[in-house]
Amino acid sequence: MEHPKCTYETHKTKPGKLWHFLAHEDSWASFVVDAILVVLIGKFLFLPGLGLVFGTDYPLVAVVSSSMDHQGKNFEQWWFENGKWYEERGITRIQFETFYKPNGFLKGDVFVVLGLDGAKAKVGDILIYNVEGRADPIIHRVIAINPDGTIQTKGDANYAQIPFESAVRKEQIAGKAAAWAPKIGWVKVVFTELMGAVLAK
Repeated sequence: MEHPKCTYETHKTKPGKLWHFLAHEDSWASFVVDAILVVLIGKFLFLPGLGLVFGTDYPLVAVVSSSMDHQGKNFEQWWFENGKWYEERGITRIQFETFYKPNGFLKGDVFVVLGLDGAKAKVGDILIYNVEGRADPIIHRVIAINPDGTIQTKGDANYAQIPFESAVRKEQIAGKAAAWAPKIGWVKVVFTELMGAVLAK
């Protein structure tokens, strides 16, 4: 015996009707509400839950700039063009090749972040940290530890350090990049750039 097709009207309770609307109804209204729910659940439940597990306010971060992009160059070519800057600061090619992501990474990539005591950061780590006046955290490589315990960073693709990178305090540090996934952060990048364009008008 065939069961009658389940429709919005066949549900007798409000929760049943709501579930049908969210899970089964094929309409733009249902799609929009589902999308909003996914964003809200991700922002207010999933990410905070991950943050508790990983010990950071930023358990997942999307790369929103090209400051770590090696422009498709192999390591030998990139080091030929950039290595002198690092060698002058005591970082050798052999050492750099042992660093996490020695070939850099791209705008739109995403990192899983683990909480990190600033005192445990080491040269070569990729840190995620906050800078006053910037909406998105910085994702750059540690290139030196200062005598006072503050940290110096630099984007691989930048010719030099940005002034705020010369003394990053441990209170600014959200964590250390621990795992990487390519391109899935482009949703945030596109949204951020569109919002920036709208606000700039």
